[in-house]
Amino acid sequence: MCPPRGPPPRLFVVGILLAAVNLRPAITSLGALLVEVRDGLGMSGGVAGLLTSVPPLCFAVFGVTAPRLARRFGPPAVVCAGMVAITAGLLIRPYVGGTAGFLAGSALALVGIAVSNVLMPVIVKRWFPDRVGSMTGLYSMALAAGTSIAAAVTVPVTDALGGGWQSGLAVWAGLAAVAVLPWLPLVRDRGPAPAPVAEARARADRQPPALRITRSRTAWALAVFFGLQATAAYITMGWMAQIFRDAGVPAGTAGLLLAVTMVMGVPLAFVIPRVATRLPHQGPIVIALGVCGLAGYAGLWAAPAGGAWAWALLLGVSNCAFPLALTMVGMRSRTSAGVVQLSAFAQSVGYLISIPGPLLVGVLYQHSGGWGLPIALMAGLMIPQMAVGVLAGRDRTVEDEAAAAA
Repeated sequence: MCPPRGPPPRLFVVGILLAAVNLRPAITSLGALLVEVRDGLGMSGGVAGLLTSVPPLCFAVFGVTAPRLARRFGPPAVVCAGMVAITAGLLIRPYVGGTAGFLAGSALALVGIAVSNVLMPVIVKRWFPDRVGSMTGLYSMALAAGTSIAAAVTVPVTDALGGGWQSGLAVWAGLAAVAVLPWLPLVRDRGPAPAPVAEARARADRQPPALRITRSRTAWALAVFFGLQATAAYITMGWMAQIFRDAGVPAGTAGLLLAVTMVMGVPLAFVIPRVATRLPHQGPIVIALGVCGLAGYAGLWAAPAGGAWAWALLLGVSNCAFPLALTMVGMRSRTSAGVVQLSAFAQSVGYLISIPGPLLVGVLYQHSGGWGLPIALMAGLMIPQMAVGVLAGRDRTVEDEAAAAA
C-alpha cells in the first residue's frame, strides 16, 4: 500500500470522527423500533433474529475485501465510498417494501460500515503512528456517541415525524451524508506526506510485509475475542430494548436504557485504549469488563424492570470490549502491513463467529416464550470471551509468532 500523502492531519481527524459516528446508527435505530418494524413487515421472531444477524454477516463477508480495495484505491477513497453506501442504504431501506427489500437496503448500508470498520485502525496506524491509543480512543468515543444517540432519539424523532417507523429510520441517512463531505478532499489530494508522518510510517514498515496471519495464536485469540464481544454487542443492540419492553418498560424508556448502555462507551472508549497501551498485558481489563457483563446479565434475568438502569450501566461497561479489541489490533503488530492483515482477519473471522448469536436469541425467545434462556446464553458466552481476551492481551506480535511457526 502506498504511503499516506498530502491532507492535513486535522482533516483526517474530522473525517475519522464523522465516519465513526455513522458506524452504528443503522443498527441501533432499528433496535429501538424493532417491534414496529416487525409488525409493519409481518416478521416472525426467527426472521427478526435473522435481521439482527445481518450486520455481523455483512461485516464478515465484505470486511475481508477492505484491504484489497484499500491497496487499489487508497483507504480514504474506500471509506468515502463506504459513507456513500451507508447514506444510500439508510435512505432506501424503509421504503422499498417487504422484508426482502428491507434486508437488501440494510445490507447496502452495512457493506459501507464493514469496509470502514476494517480501515479505521489502518488509517489510525498509518497517519497517526505515534498516537494509536489516543486516536483509537477518539474514534471509539465517536462511534459510541453515534450508537447511543441513535438509540436514544430514534423513538422521539419517529413520534415527532408522525409516528411512522419508515421516517424514523430514514432520517439517519442525513447524518451519513454529512460524513461523506470531509472525505472528498482526502480522496482527491495527491500532495506529499508531512515529514513526521512519513518518517514514522517508514520506521513502522521496515519489516517485510509478507505475513501468514493464520500461523499466529495471538491473531486467532484476538479474532475469537472480537467475535464473542461482537456477539454480545449485536444481541444487546438488537434485542435489549425489547427485553425491557416485554418486562413492562415503556418504549421510550426502553430506548433510553439502550442509549445508556451505548453511551457508556463514550467516556470509556477514550479511557480504555489509553490505559491499555500503557499496560504490558491487557488481561486485567478483559476480566474487569467480563465481570461487569456477568453482573448485568444476572440482573437482567432476575429483575429486568426493577434494576433496569443498573443493568444498562453494567452492560454498557462490558460492551467496551470493542474499543479494547481495536486497540489490541494496533498493539499486536509492529507494521502497518501487519495491522491491515490483522484487522481484516480478526474482524472478518470475529464477525463470522458472531453471526449465530442474535439469530439464536430470536429462536430461543420465540420457542421458550421468555427471556430466561437467551439471557443464560449471553452470560455463558462471557466466560470464553474472558479466556481468549486474556490470551490476546499478552505482550507479543503476530509477526514474531508467524515467523516462529514457519
